[in-house]
Amino acid sequence: MRNFKVIILLIIVTHFCAILPARAQSTKAIETDVCIYGGTCAGVIAAYTAKKMGKTVVLVEPGNHLGGMTSGGLGYTDIGNKYVVTGLARDFYRKIGQHYGKFEQWIFEPKVAEAIFNQYVKTAGFTVLMQNRLIKVTKHGNLVTGMVVENSLKPTAVTNITIKAKEFIDCTYEGDLMARSGVSYTVGREANSQYHETINGVEVMDGHQFPDGIDPYKIPGDPKSGLLWGISGDGLQTKGSGDKKVQAYNFRITLTNVPENRIDIAKPKNYDPQKYELLLRLKEKDPWKSINDVLIISKMPNGKTDINNKGGFSTDMIGMNWEYPEADYQKRLKIQQAHETYTKGFLYFLGNDPRIPANIRNEMKQWGYPKDEYTDNGNWTPQLYIREARRMIGQLVMTQQYCQGKEVANDGIGMAAYTMDSHNCDRQVVDGMAKNEGNVEVGGFGPYPVSYRAIVPKPAEATNILVPVCLSASHIAYGSIRMEPVFMVLGQSAAVAACQAIDRKIAVQMVDVTAVQKLLKNNPLADGRTPEVLVDNDDTAHVQITGDWKIAQSGGYGPTYFIDTAKAGPVNSVKFRPDIVKNGSYNVYAYFPKAKNASAKTHITIFDGTNATEKIIDQGAIQVEGQTSGEWVALGLYSLSKSKQAYVQISNKNADGVTVADAVLFVPAR
Repeated sequence: MRNFKVIILLIIVTHFCAILPARAQSTKAIETDVCIYGGTCAGVIAAYTAKKMGKTVVLVEPGNHLGGMTSGGLGYTDIGNKYVVTGLARDFYRKIGQHYGKFEQWIFEPKVAEAIFNQYVKTAGFTVLMQNRLIKVTKHGNLVTGMVVENSLKPTAVTNITIKAKEFIDCTYEGDLMARSGVSYTVGREANSQYHETINGVEVMDGHQFPDGIDPYKIPGDPKSGLLWGISGDGLQTKGSGDKKVQAYNFRITLTNVPENRIDIAKPKNYDPQKYELLLRLKEKDPWKSINDVLIISKMPNGKTDINNKGGFSTDMIGMNWEYPEADYQKRLKIQQAHETYTKGFLYFLGNDPRIPANIRNEMKQWGYPKDEYTDNGNWTPQLYIREARRMIGQLVMTQQYCQGKEVANDGIGMAAYTMDSHNCDRQVVDGMAKNEGNVEVGGFGPYPVSYRAIVPKPAEATNILVPVCLSASHIAYGSIRMEPVFMVLGQSAAVAACQAIDRKIAVQMVDVTAVQKLLKNNPLADGRTPEVLVDNDDTAHVQITGDWKIAQSGGYGPTYFIDTAKAGPVNSVKFRPDIVKNGSYNVYAYFPKAKNASAKTHITIFDGTNATEKIIDQGAIQVEGQTSGEWVALGLYSLSKSKQAYVQISNKNADGVTVADAVLFVPAR
């Protein structure tokens, strides 16, 4: 009997020992509707959108911060045209504005941006896995069935997590999920001939360039002495030819000049002043005027900065990032650390090297690292500016022609408007002189739609993954699209499409784009709130023009705006008539772009359907901040109804200069 009891006990113990590993394994598996990889600004907005649409959501972020570059130092927002910033992207900048006591704002501190992204997580309540990075993707045919992630800091199989989802969205800057899913992509620059472009591939232009006569050799005039640090030995290839070179990365640097919040810029580990020899030779040709010669110092709230690359030699570490897109995690970390050492060394060099003029050194020493930013990372941003890495080759490739309006996507799920922009890709010897190669800055076009087909792969490759960040675009077109607000817009659109694919049980390529567009328009904040009403001057159905108004093609809100130069004679006017879909109180705003010789006063009439209110806007009181063409000016709070036709009329009455009529916004009072 005793032996029987022992046998029974052994069977029970053996049984539980057998099932314990299975239970432990099950705790490391997650099933969800939508899995989003990459906690960039696009990733957070996509996750918030999908959760608000009733789906279970997991957001995986390899690092320890949300927001990508938006919270990583790029606080002086690259906009292009605010007209393209819609939905939750616009909501983000409104929340920034609320923090600083304004309607909306485009310049901000990193910690403020990160707090808002964290609030999106809290409000929606989706799952976030921080410090987890992708190591494997599983597929069944062209269906992505799951992904495995490991702990970013202490990778071990014990802590690996398997995530199974119906839909996947790659919101990383690198496109790792896309690549591991077997989706076609490219790295580098296409030849102009590939897509019939004119400014792709190898280009030597004047922007961010060295003046002629900068000697590239360690011993001036002696090629045998070798090249100075930072100059490649590659010969200059044919203009417009393609290669695998990647435009330069850097850090968008947050410093402060507030003494009580400032940490002195110290000499970094592995500091090497020889890396900055080219700067000294540059300034021999182009003598110092101020620290602004080599740094774009954009002033941010509370005495902080967003510092970017400027000129021939600056914070861009040109030619040192080509391996990054395809590198493993260890190699990427080394590349990032090299960029950090170079950048911190550059700042230290400017403030301490005796070969820098004393006035420049003193100017640099006014700045230091802020005590209240990146407190878990030595007050330095953990986010390297990955301007470009992999780019998907999807159902449609956005090219220069789409940017310039020569071709138009008929399935737009977001818009872009920024200049076609590429930082330098290489630094070479050209005709015996040091020259940068790859910089392109070509604009002069209005907002244009980004195709839905550019964020989905070819159906044979994958049917349940969307790629709104490393989207399908040529190098030069990507340079226009790759702005943080646009990534947010495309992230929201991708989430809406993913939810539709789940609901209809279809491939992402079969999603009804018209339905996606309609939902984005009718529910732009993804929470059912009444959408605001925009009446732009190009909206002929809702704009009534009296008199002879000219059309300005750039610099306004949207594609164009109206200007009137008459100072006497009959009163010319533009009426903006909104379609009010829900009765209530609305805050009304008029957009005022920068205009030459603008009238000191602008006469505006607001009619709420019953009463008319007269407003005189003082041009001198309009403060335009950041990379934007203008600002919204509040006209007041009005009770509006769908049964009574309201309007806002802008006229040239008593004008002493150019009168502008651009856009009017009706925002439901929350």
